[in-house]
Order: sequence, then C-alpha cells, then structure tokens
Amino acid sequence: MRSEASVKATDYATDGRTRRGVLARYAELLPLTASTPHLSLGEGDTPLLAAPRLAEWIGVNDLHLKYEGANPTGSFKDRGMVVAVAKAIEAGSTTIICASTGNTSASAAAYAARAGIRAVVLLPAGNVARGKLAQAVVAGATVIMLDCNFDGALDVARKLARDYRVALVNSVNPHRIAGQKTGAFEICDELGDAPDVVALPVGNGGNVTAYASGFATYRTLNRASHTPIFIGAQAAGAAPLVLGAPVLNPETVATAIRIGNPASWDSAVSAVTDSGGCFVAIPDDAILEAYHKVVEMEGVFCEPASAAGIAALRTQVRSGAIGPSLSAVCILTGNGLKDPDRATPESFNPGSIAADASTIAASLGFVGR
Repeated sequence: MRSEASVKATDYATDGRTRRGVLARYAELLPLTASTPHLSLGEGDTPLLAAPRLAEWIGVNDLHLKYEGANPTGSFKDRGMVVAVAKAIEAGSTTIICASTGNTSASAAAYAARAGIRAVVLLPAGNVARGKLAQAVVAGATVIMLDCNFDGALDVARKLARDYRVALVNSVNPHRIAGQKTGAFEICDELGDAPDVVALPVGNGGNVTAYASGFATYRTLNRASHTPIFIGAQAAGAAPLVLGAPVLNPETVATAIRIGNPASWDSAVSAVTDSGGCFVAIPDDAILEAYHKVVEMEGVFCEPASAAGIAALRTQVRSGAIGPSLSAVCILTGNGLKDPDRATPESFNPGSIAADASTIAASLGFVGR
C-alpha cells in the first residue's frame, strides 16, 4: 500500500482514456480543487442508444437507453466512486469502506486499487451476485460478509467511518452524488435537451437524487429547457418508497435494489415527487420479462435491477399516466454479466449434436444456396 504522501495528482493523468474520465470532462461542475487527484478508469461517456423495437413494446414513440453497464466496473457506481475516492485521498484517507449489494463494492475495490489505497467492503451474506463479488475479491479488497441485510451492513459501515480513520464511500457521501450527476449531463449533451421522462431503478435512492440534481443544474445553466418527470422503479418485495415505510426483510431477484430502508430516502422522494413523477412497485416476473425483452429486442444485456425501470415505464404508459408522445430515457444501471446466474440458470442444458454441417443445417431449417 502506498503512503498518503506518495499519492499525487499527477499519478492519474497518464493516458488519453484517463483524460476522458468524469473528473476531466466535467471538472467545472464537480467539487474539485487543485489538490484533487486526477483519478480515473475512463468512466462515463456511456452509450445513449435509440431503442425503437423496445419503444414499441413499451408503448412510446421515442425511447433511449442510457447503458451504464459500459462503465469500467460495469455499473453507474463508477461515476460517483471516482469523485468520492479522489476526495477521500485529497482529505488524507488511505482506507475506504462501503456496504454493498455488489456494485458499490466492485467499484470501490477497483478505484482503491487504481489509487493504491485499501478498500474494505461489507456485504450481506448470501445476497450478492457472484459476478459482483468476484470483482471486489480480484481487485484486492478486504471482503467481510455480515449476518444481516444491506441496511444492517450500511449501519455498521457508517459507525466504523464515524469512529475510525476510514472514509465512507456509500451514496450518503455527497461526493458520490456529485459524480453521479454527470449521467444527466451526458444525456442532455447528446440529445440537446433533457428528455420528457426518465425511468430508473431505485434502491438506496442516491442515483435518482443525483439525476434530478444533474438535470436541475443543466436547467440553471440554460443547457436544458426543462427537467424531466421521474419514474422510480422498486421491486415489489423491496418497495419502501412505494409503501411509505421501511421493509424489514426485502426480497427480490433484482439484488441491486434489494434494500428496505433507503439511505437517501428524503432526497429520493423529493426528486421524484417534485418532478411530477411517482414510484412504482414492479413484481419480479415483470422485471424478468423486461430483462429478457431489452436484450432480445435491442441486444443490450443489463442486470435485472436495470430492467425494473423499463418495466415501470411500460406500466405507467399502459395505465395512461405517461403519454406515448413523450420522449423517454431508461437508465440501465448495470451490466448483465454482473448476475450471470440469472441469464443461465442451473437447469440450462442445451445438450450437443454431431459436428456435421448437414445435420446442423437440417436441424435449423436452412435453405441451400
């Protein structure tokens, strides 16, 4: 591990991809100083994809997918993590800590490794997808499994950060929110304005808080003419913001939003309700339906939690709450490879046939040239 004194701003500005990171691209809109390390893994600048076939299935005329799975560790967390870790280093920290359902731990571990500092991640035992766990382990983080859910793990992480010299990098850290705002900036930069509607999954509430703040910032700067309506998607088995009360034992296949007591509760509620939007509880079967539809129709492989926003938008369009003429963006927060078991269950067994072209062509119904 490197010492505090050895961490310098010049350590991270070494190649073209680094210079294209969030800190460089939106420096004037982030809480940076001359002493903030130029940390980057090339995060941000993720694809905004037109999705005409999925739009037809949902029932809207204009749909784009903001594919955050293209970030370095495969999720939107990298946008905020790079700012949080850089500011922690600037403040003299050599250890960061987080609680996680998986994506935060993967991101924290990667950026700590990039910076040469220590990462400690607290995970709820049995509730983290293997792909995410593997990322934290291989990046060298200290991984601790706790006999509790995410909410309990975050409570422990906050106490450790309060009482010991470690920096908390969960979304309760305002630098995380500042970095995640850049997703909204990119949407406006590419579309030329804000969309009418943004649908996204909501677990801890930090991302919807960040997007609302980001669009508001661009509206203030006259880089957008308006701010969008937000649809916050929660899993039916983990929907505290829909119910208006914490869920003690949240359950859903969408592990990234399996959170019963969001840390950013108040700001998330304000972000959605002030926009004229709402939170929607989506059953697991509808989440999985959308999860399959987005890749079958558009070739975009996202993790189940990401698909909750798609399902929620469809629900609102079918109910008449969202008109089909409104432009919409769905935020796909994570890569499908984060949770490979969901895509290929244990029951999947395609078997095999003879390695013979004629046999294969016959089985597929191919017509000869």
